Amino acid sequence: MSAELGPIWEEVAGLLVRWAGLCLVLGAAPLVVLAWRRHIYPHLPLVVLAAMPLAASLAVVVEDGLWPLVLLLDAGIVLVALGDLATLPSPRTVDVQREAKRVVSLRKPCRVTLHVSHLGQGSLRVWLRDDVPQEAEAEPEELVLLLAPRSCVSVHYALKARRRGVLRLEAVHLRFRSRLGLWQRYVRLPLVHELHVYPDLKQLEEYDLLARTDRLSLIGVRRTRRIGLENDFERLRDYTLDDNYKHIDWRASARRQKLTVKDFQTSQSQRIVLLLDCGRLMVNESSGLSLLDHALNAALMLGYVALRQGDAVGLIAFADRVLRAVPPRGGMKQMNQLLHACFDRFPELVESRYDEAFLYLHTHVKKRSLVVLLTQVIDEVNAWQIERYLGNLSGRHLPLGVLLRDRALFAAIDQAGRDETSLFTAAAAADILLWRQQVLAGLTRRGALTLDLFPEELTAPLVNTYLEIKARQLL
Repeated sequence: MSAELGPIWEEVAGLLVRWAGLCLVLGAAPLVVLAWRRHIYPHLPLVVLAAMPLAASLAVVVEDGLWPLVLLLDAGIVLVALGDLATLPSPRTVDVQREAKRVVSLRKPCRVTLHVSHLGQGSLRVWLRDDVPQEAEAEPEELVLLLAPRSCVSVHYALKARRRGVLRLEAVHLRFRSRLGLWQRYVRLPLVHELHVYPDLKQLEEYDLLARTDRLSLIGVRRTRRIGLENDFERLRDYTLDDNYKHIDWRASARRQKLTVKDFQTSQSQRIVLLLDCGRLMVNESSGLSLLDHALNAALMLGYVALRQGDAVGLIAFADRVLRAVPPRGGMKQMNQLLHACFDRFPELVESRYDEAFLYLHTHVKKRSLVVLLTQVIDEVNAWQIERYLGNLSGRHLPLGVLLRDRALFAAIDQAGRDETSLFTAAAAADILLWRQQVLAGLTRRGALTLDLFPEELTAPLVNTYLEIKARQLL
């Protein structure tokens, strides 16, 4: 008996395979066309619904008379799917406009507004994502909207950039669903918007606030500048026992109900030129930022303080060539020029050409200036060039070499164990640090000022050195 049923089962199995293959081809072809031409894809409920005829077709093995019911079920599902497909909204029924600031700060949330207009009839649910590049993140990443007929809705999200430079938003991505939820359509609306990501300017605002309240010591800045006598008025401050009573401002004292004195400063309009190394030496990272980012933050802070003092500030960014140059000028508008010149500069994997940078300095900066070189030394060739070119400036300009330390070298010495490998590593690190001290001593012998600092601790000592130079009138 089983031998007689064997061929029958094989025939039924073959028929099912051919039928399933035919259904798969006939069903997949329209789906491929819809996905390719219209960006329409089946949703999960349609997949579940399509599995019902497959389960019902298994009953045909038991009872041949169920074929009409299976075909009727297939036809019903196809008609329902086609009817629901017709309810998908057209991409032309939705319009999106983006509103955002052109300038944002690094790692600071920026509010972006999307104005979504629904031009069609009937309510519409929309899933919306902005085209945020990898260098930034959005919170929330996706927005879900329920749009009334012929309405406009404004939604917001916070954009946080993780890298300086130009951030380009090129499109807005929308997702619609059909009325029964069997289909979904993806729409890409081109919408180009450029954001300029500048370094975090919070330190400049903090400096302004603390300067007004005479609390700069909280960020490590010392007021070492010599106060002039009967020259340019600088500020009003509280009277102390060491002050000359002739400088008491009686009107301000009466208004504030507190003794108030005038401070004066010697009028000195000087020039500062920042030489910013953007070569391979500045690629390494410290505390999540590249050495160039740390140097740039400190340079901008120094420039801001110098501009507030009435000095002229310029900048030369270089790698294997001079990348950007800003001539020394005074006034707070110069701060915008400095920011715009270096906000999109990143370290390049090339050898830094100090000769190109100092030749440009020699050609374009004729008056005596404080020349601040921010770089790093890791080999003898690099150190020889720095010592040579900075030393040649002595006399014509006042050179200041700022060399960034590598924490790994100090950690290798501090964390040295008793094993042989650790001791050899610590000895090698100590030898490199000794060599760095010799480089610094060579710069000092040639008349250059030096700073040897960790990247995270650079800003306050650099500003203090500038203020000390002003106090001692070295320029």
